[in-house]
Amino acid sequence: KYAFVIILIILPLFSSGLQAKDNKFVLVIDAGHGGKDPGAIGARVKEKNINLGIALKLGALVQANHPDVKVVYTRKKERAAIANRAKADLFISIHTNSAGSKSAYGTETYTLGLARTEENLRVAKRENSVILLEDDFSTRYEGFDPRSTESYIMFEFLQDKHMEQSINLASLIQTQFKRSAGRIDRGVRQAGFLVLRNTGMPSVLVEVGYISNAAEENFLGSEDGQRKMAKSIFNAFCDYKSD
Repeated sequence: KYAFVIILIILPLFSSGLQAKDNKFVLVIDAGHGGKDPGAIGARVKEKNINLGIALKLGALVQANHPDVKVVYTRKKERAAIANRAKADLFISIHTNSAGSKSAYGTETYTLGLARTEENLRVAKRENSVILLEDDFSTRYEGFDPRSTESYIMFEFLQDKHMEQSINLASLIQTQFKRSAGRIDRGVRQAGFLVLRNTGMPSVLVEVGYISNAAEENFLGSEDGQRKMAKSIFNAFCDYKSD
């Protein structure tokens, strides 16, 4: 009689433990731009193709080496909403930078925050301008205008409970870009990216280089260059996850 009672008590606990084990770490990889939105355009390649190439290579590395991780790709509208619905543990958005000066080069990784410099604000405005392609962007994004500097004031008041983890991951990525891919480290920065504002998990936006710089465009447009960038982000992910 008593043994039967004990079994009844233990079974639900054992079952609960099995369910917890089955829960995978969810990584959302966002290839910036795509479809009718090419992103920045270089002399021979488009940003959307660079972003997708690196995103797919990163996802393949994670799936091959971390069976306990579920990879979710997104390249649609409401990217943050897709990550939230997937109950993601981490969100990485991959982009390629561009500048008026062809001499600009190097990698940057952003977390959510106020665009405290004109350069950070320029990058945020360019990346956020993708919402202008949506017919109802003003309603969908609650009046946010990516072209208006005033719209970015709101980010001063946002409290991101995942900020410390996001900055940690961003620092790891920048270290790997320099160490594993031999890229120039332009540092970890903060800016008001909409895609980061709406995510409910640690999140970063990576700028893998400047498509406006001929040497970086050639590197990022190549299979070898994309593999090196993907491997760098992968290494940073492994360090982050082990922590």
